[in-house]
Amino acid sequence: MAKRSVLARQAKRVKLNAKFAKKRAELKAAGDSEGLQKLPKNSSPSRLKNRCVATGRGKGFLRDFGLSRIKFRELANEGEIPGVRKSSW
Repeated sequence: MAKRSVLARQAKRVKLNAKFAKKRAELKAAGDSEGLQKLPKNSSPSRLKNRCVATGRGKGFLRDFGLSRIKFRELANEGEIPGVRKSSW
C-alpha cells in the first residue's frame, strides 16, 4: 500500500486537474503561455500518475485493468477478473 500522503497528493492533483481543465484548454487555444504559467502547477495533466486503484502502487501499472501487476496476478489467479485465465499449453 502506498503512503497516505502520496495518495492524498495524487487526489489533490486529480481534483485540480478537473477544476482547471476547461480554463487550461481555452488558454492553450488562445496561445496564452503567460496565463498558463499562472495556473497551479498541480493542475497540469502531465503531473498525474497512473496508480493502482486497490493498493496505490505507481509502478507496474496495467492501464487496461487499472491495477498493478501484483494485484492483477492475485485477482486473476483467484478468478476475480472476468475474461482472464492463466494460460497453459
